[in-house]
Amino acid sequence: MDVLDSAELFQIWSNPEVTKFMNIESFNNENQVKEMILLFDKLSKNEEAIRFTLIELKSNQIIGTCGFNYIDFENAKAEIGYDLNKIYWGQGFAKEAITCLIQHAFNDLNLNRIEAKIEPENTNSIQLIEKLNFTYEGTLRQSAKSKGRYIDLKIYSKLASDS
Repeated sequence: MDVLDSAELFQIWSNPEVTKFMNIESFNNENQVKEMILLFDKLSKNEEAIRFTLIELKSNQIIGTCGFNYIDFENAKAEIGYDLNKIYWGQGFAKEAITCLIQHAFNDLNLNRIEAKIEPENTNSIQLIEKLNFTYEGTLRQSAKSKGRYIDLKIYSKLASDS
């Protein structure tokens, strides 16, 4: 992810439908995107998180991002996150991206556990994670504050031994 990507990422992160289940408000300008990219870069350098841009090969356009929102190397686990430009929803891009994240986590980073925390209303994401054979572990009641309110999160996991 690079600051030069800010115009394309702004098109994604400024859409309220895309950010509805993200822990950010929709962005109003490209400077907010640049700040987010710099934050991701800092977290990556500190080995606390990793974020990748998703590029559609035919058009060479950025269509979203994915990565590990949180990495805990001591306990060999990470939490995944992903977002996709709305015009690409339902076309298999998120499934492909998460499949790559899973392989990267287990094969390259030597992690043991991947977690996905999803708002119960985010049925598309829940269906996707379930298709990828993540195990539902339960609901974390009011476990996070997002956009000024406490929200429940369903927690799913995939272990290296599950594959």
